Amino acid sequence: MTPGRPPGRPASAPEPHPTADQASKDAMSNATTDSPAHSASTASTLITNIAALVTNDPSLGRGSPRSSKFENGGGSPLGLIQDAAVVIDGDRVAWTGESSKAPATDNRVDAGGRAVVPGFVDSHSHLVFAGDRTQEFNARMSGRPYSAGGIRTTVAATRAATDDDLERNLTRYLTEALRQGTTTLETKSGYGLTVADESRALRIAAAHTDEVTYLGAHIVPPDHADDPAAYVALVTGEMLDACAPHARWIDVFCEEGAFDGDQARAILTAGQARGLRPRVHANQLSYGPGVRLAVELDAASADHCTHLTDADVDALANGNTVATLLPGAEFSTRAEWPDARRLLDAGVTVALSTDCNPGSSFTSSVPFCIALAVRDMRMTPDEAVWSATAGGAAALRRTDIGRLTPGAYADLAFLDAPSHVHLAYRPGVPLVSQVWRRGVRVV
Repeated sequence: MTPGRPPGRPASAPEPHPTADQASKDAMSNATTDSPAHSASTASTLITNIAALVTNDPSLGRGSPRSSKFENGGGSPLGLIQDAAVVIDGDRVAWTGESSKAPATDNRVDAGGRAVVPGFVDSHSHLVFAGDRTQEFNARMSGRPYSAGGIRTTVAATRAATDDDLERNLTRYLTEALRQGTTTLETKSGYGLTVADESRALRIAAAHTDEVTYLGAHIVPPDHADDPAAYVALVTGEMLDACAPHARWIDVFCEEGAFDGDQARAILTAGQARGLRPRVHANQLSYGPGVRLAVELDAASADHCTHLTDADVDALANGNTVATLLPGAEFSTRAEWPDARRLLDAGVTVALSTDCNPGSSFTSSVPFCIALAVRDMRMTPDEAVWSATAGGAAALRRTDIGRLTPGAYADLAFLDAPSHVHLAYRPGVPLVSQVWRRGVRVV
């Protein structure tokens, strides 16, 4: 059961996930050549002496904090198990439970009384770029408001960069995220805005992650400023033809200064016709049609969701679209915080992600975003951890990640703390001490 989702209404069914096991696309593993990686093995491994294990299956846990916000007035969504153990068989979780009941295995790892959580699922980032926007950030912190126009600076730098430059930058930030516990990461194009530059961005991204999003509709670039309709035609035509083979998703920045509702609909439906699943940058800077368009088109997620009417909230609560909140953006732009409490209390499924990008949220740290969500968006620590793991998985329409239950991928993070609550309780402290991905220790 998703947090706040009314009993009896099922979460959206997972969609087939292409090439999830391809080693050539193992983004986080490829990005950690200087980490203490271990050889993959089909042997079973018991991780024991876990102080508190977050499974994200409420039926497995006991002794969890109680909250009237969750199913039938029941307990935490985290399925928290105290004094716990996990059995890994190959790349999957085979068993979870109390340490005293753990089955025999080939190998044994002592967690040393640490908490263990599912690897974080960052379902919204922009990592294929070049250049730096320090001056813009400095000006903004000195009083200049944020607008969509700053993207053009990164577009110019990205167009001028070589493929090697872009790939080095991408792998740098993938490595950075992995070391902070992120084991699945979505990333987008959107800083090329020509057929050649968008397609190469997606090709580079697809070599490192399966969760790749075509965002040719980020802004109307300066070379099409006098004819936005021609740019929409390019995005839905020649550019889409070049980009679709490298992507799983299509996105659009539906916002004043970017694309209006009619343009966004045309772009998303064209992508759907080519087999790409929609997601939407919606209602970040102002009220608008983005959220309701996302729900209407059964988009996997509506991202930002800062300025919402009651109709927007009702649409999210009665649809399958996840509201992905990106607190790093509000932190970095001094913008109004999304009201996560309003969404959760209405029964909306909420994800938390970093929005890592060079202009408005230059952080790859999901733990930092968890702390912001608890402090400034009125989420409980349990809700924030769920949203950064199982919530992110829901925003990618996946059930094989974001949880530590039998059959899920063995993606997990050890915390140098006895409880997941320390992620919000000790903000800014590097608590992630080990990361396992697909059953292999990579950090």
